[in-house]
Amino acid sequence: MCADRAKIPAAQPLTVDGVQPPAMAEPIYTEPGSPEYRRISLALFLAGYATFSLIYCVQPLLPELARDFAVSPAESSLALSLATGFLAFAILLAGAVSEAFGRKQLMFASMCGASLLNLIAPVLSDWHAFLVVRALEGLILGGVPAVAMAYLAEEMHPRGLGTTMGIYISGTALGGMSGRVVIGLLTDMVGWHLALGAMGALGLAAAIGFAVLLPPSRNFVRRPGFQLRYHIRAWEQHLRHPGLPFVFLIGAFAMGCFVTIYNYAGFRLSEAPFNLSQGQISLIFVVYLCGMVTSSIAGAMSDRVGRGPVLLGGIVIAGAGVAITLLSSLWGMIGGIMVLTSGFFVAHSVASGWVGRMAKQSKGHASSLYLLAYYLGSSIMGSVGGWFWSHGGWNAVAGFAGTLLVGAAICGLYLWRAARREGAVA
Repeated sequence: MCADRAKIPAAQPLTVDGVQPPAMAEPIYTEPGSPEYRRISLALFLAGYATFSLIYCVQPLLPELARDFAVSPAESSLALSLATGFLAFAILLAGAVSEAFGRKQLMFASMCGASLLNLIAPVLSDWHAFLVVRALEGLILGGVPAVAMAYLAEEMHPRGLGTTMGIYISGTALGGMSGRVVIGLLTDMVGWHLALGAMGALGLAAAIGFAVLLPPSRNFVRRPGFQLRYHIRAWEQHLRHPGLPFVFLIGAFAMGCFVTIYNYAGFRLSEAPFNLSQGQISLIFVVYLCGMVTSSIAGAMSDRVGRGPVLLGGIVIAGAGVAITLLSSLWGMIGGIMVLTSGFFVAHSVASGWVGRMAKQSKGHASSLYLLAYYLGSSIMGSVGGWFWSHGGWNAVAGFAGTLLVGAAICGLYLWRAARREGAVA
């Protein structure tokens, strides 16, 4: 085994009022290659697809929303930033709620509720009402990402966890692509109102497929009621962990960079010298397919050669992509977005899988903290990027995004070195 694959040790068992929870029976893992493994992989793929297509379907519409509602580019970004911001805090609570409610039930209810809200949003003519619905959509969708990561960490055999996590992340990539490409093409044909409603209908279809495919949890231990002290202690323990907070920061920095580039690429491409239509802009984001491929590859590679080098490699690739977008040609912009997308999904796939390996208990709480940081990075940095766009154009946006990746690389280097030190001792 590579030295850098050694795990940073988990904290001691969590107690509530000084009493440890009862010991769990030996987990019954789902083995790679089994029929249940394939069903779980496909079901979580659909969950990732629905979540990210619903969240990001407004991103390519930001120029349209700015024109129709007569708001600035930074204000139009609130349609996405509010959704991801509320999603971030909902995720923090969703991991705790799922301890009592159940993993599968919460994910299914969240997917259905958010899809219905996406059908309501296009009929609203008031900008503030539109933002309220988008915020509620993000709040409801919080029941999927953290719980999905916890479900996989609990049910999948550790030797196949990285691969399955990569498949789930590839589902998020396909959802993100559909939320950008499909809606852009539909907008050119039928307008953004009907296009947004169509994404809600696709979300409902994915929710039904998810409910049919996903097997019940076998290793999940239900905690009746809502024990606030227990949840606070669980979050606090993960924040005191020697490695987990750095993984959380990687998620925040990497996602902040990624969303900043995607938020304002549409504004740049719709202006001179490119002057692209909404449909033409959306086709560029087919490069999201690169994220589907690289996330699956990265998950398998991290299981074989270690998370540290794969994580840092993804961050470096993402940085190269940001630099390429500075070229003045259309192909430079397309190529840069493609390279950025590939590198980002490598980093995100490895980081999200690392959370499940570091956290030996209360995995839902650990996942929720990672995704809290991840989506706060999206919400805050995505809107801050609007200031850079308004005051310095694309060069300023790229500089801001590159700075965020430097922060992610510093955190990744620390984790890699810490893991290698633990390996040397072991």
